[in-house]
Amino acid sequence: MARTDSFVEYTVELLEKLGPVRARSMFGGWGLYFGGRMFGLIADGQLFLKVDDVTKPEFQAAGGRPFIYEGGGKTVEMGYWTPPADAADDAYALLPWARRAVDAAQRAAAKKAPKKKAQAKQAPASKNAAPVKKAAKKPARKSTSRTRQT
Repeated sequence: MARTDSFVEYTVELLEKLGPVRARSMFGGWGLYFGGRMFGLIADGQLFLKVDDVTKPEFQAAGGRPFIYEGGGKTVEMGYWTPPADAADDAYALLPWARRAVDAAQRAAAKKAPKKKAQAKQAPASKNAAPVKKAAKKPARKSTSRTRQT
């Protein structure tokens, strides 16, 4: 298991009020997970929380900044923003922003789930596959009741 740095440990401690938060090392930074979903990341000693169309305006209005990286010769903005500066060191001030991020992660997962199921249903059959025969239905078994005659 990768060792955490002191900022990651401190941030996970701040997020204790949210519930069990787990940090995982990834791509030179850290992913923050709650309920199996990534809702935040730490890069270059800065916390970023997941946003979507619902929460992004709130983060913008609060003075947050997006997580941006350079890749392939262009600047890429990810769906993660910094929480407001006043929430950086205060667990109670950070909690509502972390909850927004968890909600955004859940909405993102809900959007992805139906697409995967739809693709599985529409998967084309292999040309070499034998046709599937449906099993013939067996007739219902008749119950035989015998009455004793005496």
